[in-house]
Amino acid sequence: MRAAVRERHILGISGGRDSAALAVHMRQNRPELDLEYFFTDTGKELEEVYSFLDKLEGFLGKPIIRLNPDRDFDFWLKEYNHFLPSPKTRWCTRQLKLRPLEQWLRSDLDAGVVVHSYVAIRADEQSREGYQATHANMRVHFPLRDEGINRARVIETLESAGLGEPEYYRWRTRSGCTFCFFQQKIEWVRLMREHPQSFDEAKGYEKTARDHGSPFTWSQGENLDELSAPARVEEIEREFEQRRARLLARRRVNPLAGNQAPTVDDVYGIDEASAGCVICHK
Repeated sequence: MRAAVRERHILGISGGRDSAALAVHMRQNRPELDLEYFFTDTGKELEEVYSFLDKLEGFLGKPIIRLNPDRDFDFWLKEYNHFLPSPKTRWCTRQLKLRPLEQWLRSDLDAGVVVHSYVAIRADEQSREGYQATHANMRVHFPLRDEGINRARVIETLESAGLGEPEYYRWRTRSGCTFCFFQQKIEWVRLMREHPQSFDEAKGYEKTARDHGSPFTWSQGENLDELSAPARVEEIEREFEQRRARLLARRRVNPLAGNQAPTVDDVYGIDEASAGCVICHK
């Protein structure tokens, strides 16, 4: 008689609303699964992310496993000759997010354990692919997409669970590192105001990168010294408010979508599927 194949069920928490809503949804609808919740911690996350993880753990009734990379951002920055990560060279995602996850699972996968990974891609994100299986024994599932759960229902799920959205959503669209290069310019301005030490740290990384010949800046077309000049800050904020006013003026009321305030990505007309990394931001 053949032994039963051992299985594991994992769900990655990014600190964003979608993965949190998926965790709530799975706990409420698939209680028979012994889910392992995990968070890949770069050590460069927003304070609000860690606070929200604590709240979410309380609701789930079990710990969210912290996967800490064995080598931090500063180590890998030196390995990449101080070249900052960018949308075209996402070494931060590869080394600080994917590598710790794959190390955590590798021995079980190689031993024949089937690992089911539940990924928070919504029904209104049809163009987004999400995390792809990297091993024959990995199975990837998209419950939010499969069950027709969109952004409005994600927010509703978090509200009904008494969690609400992470605090940073009042000024920023995404979770991920404080200096994430996917941030819009208005989000850099707000980071400067909300977390000035983190903004200064990002400026320091940028200066070191320039000194080593890196062609990249965190924000496209200008460095953070230029972006943080008072006149430039005023220009960025004025342009954002103008864009937001135009969006609200032409937006049709959709009773099925709920009373959703536009996100930063909405204001800039950016598709979430192309504006970030699913591992970090969901």
